[in-house]
Amino acid sequence: MNKENEFYQVLTKVDKLDKAFRKELDYIVALCERENCETVYPYSLKLEEIAEKIVLLTRAMPCYTGRPSACVDVEEIIMQEVPVEIGYTKQGWFSIRIPALLPRKEHGGLNYIRGFLYPAMNRYFMYKPHKRFTDCVLIYRHVYNANRPERLRRDHDNIEINIVSDIVALYVMPDDGPSISEHYYCSAAGTADRTEVYVVPQSEFEDFLAIKKKMPDEGIELGDFKP
Repeated sequence: MNKENEFYQVLTKVDKLDKAFRKELDYIVALCERENCETVYPYSLKLEEIAEKIVLLTRAMPCYTGRPSACVDVEEIIMQEVPVEIGYTKQGWFSIRIPALLPRKEHGGLNYIRGFLYPAMNRYFMYKPHKRFTDCVLIYRHVYNANRPERLRRDHDNIEINIVSDIVALYVMPDDGPSISEHYYCSAAGTADRTEVYVVPQSEFEDFLAIKKKMPDEGIELGDFKP
């Protein structure tokens, strides 16, 4: 099978999903015009699921053209459109900030997360010194837009975090097993949805809890690790 055929197959899948996306979107718009927008929640989830599939396929499309720089060019776009903040706090804790909420487990999203987080971490650690943690706490802080209804906030045990934990551990921990780290989950209101991850030594966990109560809306300031 040549490159042109592979490209056409992906293009056909994208076209089919695009039609499904437009149909779902039109239905949601019609519902919002007739009823309270809160009734469209399950349909908006379906729309999000279709959109993720489209994103994954369109990320692959440039590579099927045979252009040697395609993967690098796609990574550049991902870095621009999903600007992950990476660094260390002044206390020496490692942290990443993702400008979106993580998906629900039942809706997958693993390839989507992997697609933007691996390149961001690779680029950050390519030339920078870093600190590895043992006996630590891996903290997930889910920041919800303050305008989001309370009932639309997700249960912590229903959020896809495993792939993020694996990627974080790859760079700053021996692994993310129970002998190395414990997990802690919390939520907060903010001006926009995002996910914050912190790696904090067990001995400094209470310090994090004290700081958590008065974190600025934009999160703790991050910088490079200074050995």
